[in-house]
Amino acid sequence: MSEPMTYHVGPLDVRDYECDLQGVVNNAVYLNYLEHARHQCLLDLGLDFAALHDSGCDLVVTRAEVDYRQSLKSGDQFFVRTHVRRASKIRFAFDQIILRAADEQVMVEALIIGTGIVQTDNGRRPGLPQLLQDKLDQFNTAAE
Repeated sequence: MSEPMTYHVGPLDVRDYECDLQGVVNNAVYLNYLEHARHQCLLDLGLDFAALHDSGCDLVVTRAEVDYRQSLKSGDQFFVRTHVRRASKIRFAFDQIILRAADEQVMVEALIIGTGIVQTDNGRRPGLPQLLQDKLDQFNTAAE
């Protein structure tokens, strides 16, 4: 059985303005970190988020589950690990973790579910671009 592909982004640096009055990264900022990593994952798969939009397909988040384990602080470096998989016929899932670089402690664990909205001659409908479907099917087959 092959391991599903995991994408790594980082190390990235926490910037001062991302922290709240308590001196830790504001919880909403982690969503930006996760989104940046998802976009990089798509690029690594050969899918450009902006190019998909220009071709009539928008990838959208439909659900986000985020478990905050520990807090990053200003100056910390971190990595984001992202695994993408098929969640259903028209949905995909990103399993993501944010790790502090110094000790590889898990800061955040997230499950992000999304779908595509495709422009057709008859309007817009849910669906995934064929290239993404092919990649997801490839990973699911490799994981079985």
